[in-house]
Amino acid sequence: MEELEDGFAVYVDDDGGERELRRRFPDATSAPVAAGWEDAWRAFHRGVRVGRLWVGPPWETPPTGALPVVIDPGRAFGTGGHPTTRLALELLQELEPASLLDVGCGSGVLAIAAAKLGFAPVSAIDVDEAAVEATVANAAENGAEVSAALADALADPLPEADVAVANVALGVVEALALRLESRLLVASGYLERDEPRLDGWRLRARRTADGWAADLLEREWRGAAR
Repeated sequence: MEELEDGFAVYVDDDGGERELRRRFPDATSAPVAAGWEDAWRAFHRGVRVGRLWVGPPWETPPTGALPVVIDPGRAFGTGGHPTTRLALELLQELEPASLLDVGCGSGVLAIAAAKLGFAPVSAIDVDEAAVEATVANAAENGAEVSAALADALADPLPEADVAVANVALGVVEALALRLESRLLVASGYLERDEPRLDGWRLRARRTADGWAADLLEREWRGAAR
């Protein structure tokens, strides 16, 4: 499955795969693909400039002057081209570097970009083993210090960090916020019309693009000063 600006391109190799796709996405359309479809997804994976950063595949050359984040997604979700990823990267560049936790790291785009921007230490977790493998491989390719591990963010203990970033579904963001001890949260993965209901957090900034949104939230500490 490849991430596009206006949707997804999904490749299946048998009738059962197409039936399952239509069960999950009734409005999906289908068309036969030519030989070599296994590599056709590369045509959709293009580099994108986001502030000081350039996020793109290893077969493209970063522009002069950009801080490159080279991403080969493999079997993991996330190439950097989706608006939610770009918006989260914009917000990260407004923060002072500190320790960071990337929840639902996918291919590692946000974690690796954070490390390139000076955040440290950087931890990344995902429930998908393929995502953890992709993050480790991409971090090594970029020479970035990222510790990636398999974990369920809504059940397992979370690594401590000053900043958390979560480009995931709205419901996951709302549940996750109850478990975080981070001072700041960069949240995305939902539509512009959605506003996360997060008790104990206040909105510091919001970015929107193409109907999607990302929020920078700050914890309202209660009781003793933190």
